[in-house]
Amino acid sequence: MSATLPAAVVPGADASASKDPAAPAFSPLYQQIKALITRGLQSGEWRPGEAIPSEAELALRFKVSQGTVRKAIDALADENLLVRRQGKGTFVATHAEEKTQFRFLRLTPDDEGSGRGMSRRFIDCRRQRASTDIARVLDLKAGDAVVQIRRLLLFRDRPVVLDDIWLPGHLFKGLTAERLSENRGPMYGLFETEFGVRMIRAEEKLRAVAADEATARWLDVPVGAPLLSVERLSMTYGDKPVELRRGLYDTSAHYYRNELS
Repeated sequence: MSATLPAAVVPGADASASKDPAAPAFSPLYQQIKALITRGLQSGEWRPGEAIPSEAELALRFKVSQGTVRKAIDALADENLLVRRQGKGTFVATHAEEKTQFRFLRLTPDDEGSGRGMSRRFIDCRRQRASTDIARVLDLKAGDAVVQIRRLLLFRDRPVVLDDIWLPGHLFKGLTAERLSENRGPMYGLFETEFGVRMIRAEEKLRAVAADEATARWLDVPVGAPLLSVERLSMTYGDKPVELRRGLYDTSAHYYRNELS
C-alpha cells in the first residue's frame, strides 16, 4: 500500500503540505487512518479472506499510535469490512463466509420457528443496453451495457419474491444464467470471488403496490393482490453503485423485518 498518512496529521509536519482529499485534515485522526485502510481494501492490497497487517505494523506505517489504528479497525469491523478473530488477527470480510445466502433480505415468515427454507430460481440473465433511468441510478451512460437478471425467491417452494436485478456490464463480463444456477453459495460471494465486486452496503426504498397480471402469474397471487415493492441500491467501496434491485414481495405469510439504531 503506497498511501501514507497525510502530512497534516503527522506530528510536527507542515499542515499546508497535505494534498490528500481522501483524508481531510479536519477529520478525526482515526477516520483518516480508516480511509487509508479502506483505500488498501479497494485497491486489492488485501483480498477478501486475507489477514491485514497487525495494529503495531499499521501504527508504524502510518506513524500513529496503536490506539488510533485500533479505533479505525473497530469502525471498519462495525461496517462489516473487517472481521476480528480472537488469537488470529484481523481479516478482510468476505461474502463467502456469510451464513445467509441473502445478505440484505429482511423477509421473515410469520412462523419464525419454521426455519429458513428459502431457495432461488433464476428465470433469465441477459446483457442489454441501459435505459436512461437504470443508467442514472448505476452512474452509467445511457446505452452502456448492463446485465439484467430476473429470479424468484421461494419459501418451501412457494414464490414470495420476484427480483429484477441490473449490474454494470463492464464489471460482470461472462456472467450467465448457467453460472448463476450452478453457484450454490451466496450470489454476492460469486460476485466477489469471480468478478472482484464486493457489496458493502445498500439503500432501500419501500412502497405498497398492487400485483399486475404478469407479476401475479410469477408469484401465484390474484391480480391486484397487495405487494411490497423494494428498490435496493447496493454499493461497493467509495459508495460506488454496482447493483440495482427491484423486488416485489408477497407478504401474505411474511413480514419485512429491520433493525434500527
